[in-house]
Amino acid sequence: MVITVIGLAFAGLVWGWSGLAVVAILSVLEISLSFDNAVINAGILRKLNAFWQRIFLTVGVLIAVFGMRLVFPVAIVAITAKINPVDAVKVAVNDPDRYQHLVTNAHPAIAAFGGVFLLMIFLDFILEEREIAWLAWLERPLAKLGKLDMLSVVVALVALLVAAMTVATAVPLHGGHGTVDKTATVLLAGVAGMVAYLVVGGISGFFEEQLEDEEEGEEGEQADGEEASGETAGGAAGGVAVNSAQKSGTSALGLVGKAAFFMFLYLEVIDASFSFDGVIGAFAITNQIFQMALGLGIGALYIRSLTVFLVRKGTLDDYVYLEHGAHYAIGALAVILLVTIKYEINDVITGLVGVVLIGAAYLSSVVRNRRLGEGSGEPEQRTEVPSGV
Repeated sequence: MVITVIGLAFAGLVWGWSGLAVVAILSVLEISLSFDNAVINAGILRKLNAFWQRIFLTVGVLIAVFGMRLVFPVAIVAITAKINPVDAVKVAVNDPDRYQHLVTNAHPAIAAFGGVFLLMIFLDFILEEREIAWLAWLERPLAKLGKLDMLSVVVALVALLVAAMTVATAVPLHGGHGTVDKTATVLLAGVAGMVAYLVVGGISGFFEEQLEDEEEGEEGEQADGEEASGETAGGAAGGVAVNSAQKSGTSALGLVGKAAFFMFLYLEVIDASFSFDGVIGAFAITNQIFQMALGLGIGALYIRSLTVFLVRKGTLDDYVYLEHGAHYAIGALAVILLVTIKYEINDVITGLVGVVLIGAAYLSSVVRNRRLGEGSGEPEQRTEVPSGV
């Protein structure tokens, strides 16, 4: 809240009332577009230990605010216009109209990369078998299909090919002066998005599994040692129980080392993919780079705070369908990004899709909790999650 007040006051002093209004609108836009991002990030952040949660709130915020909202658009201009970064900054500051034109023309590549990356997240979630299903009539059959190796990759590639052969063949130029074929660009960017997902997600998953195997190995060694020492059955059982509790405590502390590092990278790439639509959509409001960075940055801070709040309160454990709703919102956003390669979709629609899906998942979770509470005669118990921050 303090940073919000300072940011809005700075906007008012530098750009007047109109600048203050633009920054405030951009902040609200970012929050509405990225609410599902907070839920997804919380599901990953709770796996990390206290140190990496602090990194997410400090270094991660710097990457989100300055990297994605300020540096990224300038880098896109430098790459697409084939100019050096210094000239790209000069264009952004001194020629906002040309800057907007260059970033908008780069939108097909951005949308293809982000769309495929987010689509892979959705597919890997919906095709995985899990104990709790929100839309069981849909999720159970898809989970059975998900047993086929690399099905998510195949589906994502088919979606990319469809997008490349349809919406990418005649992309309107900025200003409506003719069209251009972006098929090759979309294919290349989409494949790059898939590679980024497979590499970062695969490496983080590999180290996470290694850490779990090490914990299980230590548990087995300790249990064997207790049995060899000739303890009584009751004592041995108690020792195993204590060891299980220790293992649970270790898991509660979260991932560390290489596993945590690559999980953090995975978080940042996800956040970047969610930022694409916000950065592009901001041009509908202003083409002033510093106003965009300030407004979207304030919104990003709220999303980060919301992510940590969800982790500290154990909200995803209390409302078990929230992750389902957020992943459905991700799937919808992925499709919207691919469609926007050619067609313009209002940001209000994009934001409302996520809000409606997550809202429905929340209400379904409330109904489930009440039903379980009434069935047991007692309110459902919940496990407190330590903040660790």
